Amino acid sequence: MMAEHGKDASQRVELRERIITAATEAFTSKGIKSITMDDIAAALGISKRTLYEVFSDKESLLKECILKMQAEREKYLQEVFEHSHNVLEVILTVFQKSIEVFHQTNKRFFEDLKKYPKVYEIMKNRQDSDSQKTMSFFKTGVEQGIFRADVNFAIVNLLVKEQFDVLLNTDICNKYPFVEVYESIMFTYIRGISTEKGAKVLEDFIQEYRKNRIVD
Repeated sequence: MMAEHGKDASQRVELRERIITAATEAFTSKGIKSITMDDIAAALGISKRTLYEVFSDKESLLKECILKMQAEREKYLQEVFEHSHNVLEVILTVFQKSIEVFHQTNKRFFEDLKKYPKVYEIMKNRQDSDSQKTMSFFKTGVEQGIFRADVNFAIVNLLVKEQFDVLLNTDICNKYPFVEVYESIMFTYIRGISTEKGAKVLEDFIQEYRKNRIVD
């Protein structure tokens, strides 16, 4: 009997994971608003009732999708950090990964998120937490001789965050390719805070990056 109960529990966990994976893929590729719980159930070949037994509503499902995305990002960052020689290598590797992620994400996903206040709050809290980590990261970069010691990183960090909000909330990407806008923000920002040593790491990266660049 215990074995049966354990099997049921593991099947529920597996189903839950399958639902989160399918929903994340659907939400990010098509936007949240255009995807219904019916669509997700149909994609998985399960009944709508089964889906609602696992997730009571769309918002609770979306919340779990966001938490899973954040956990995967955290794991990826940790792996990059462990294998990099300096903080700039970490930033540039993560930049490249971000480009790939943004390419696979429908802009409507970010717009739709704001319609779910509880979930949007989770995103904002993570951004605040990331900002604190970024500050200690910059400090390490100064110690490594990669970033300049005379920069107020709190101001720079705030300005870059604002620029990304502009990127997501204006129609600038209707005028210029997304990748070009994102690069302009990132590379200008890094050049401005780098020492000569850091600038050399950046230029080497840019040369290599341009060869394999994703084009809109």
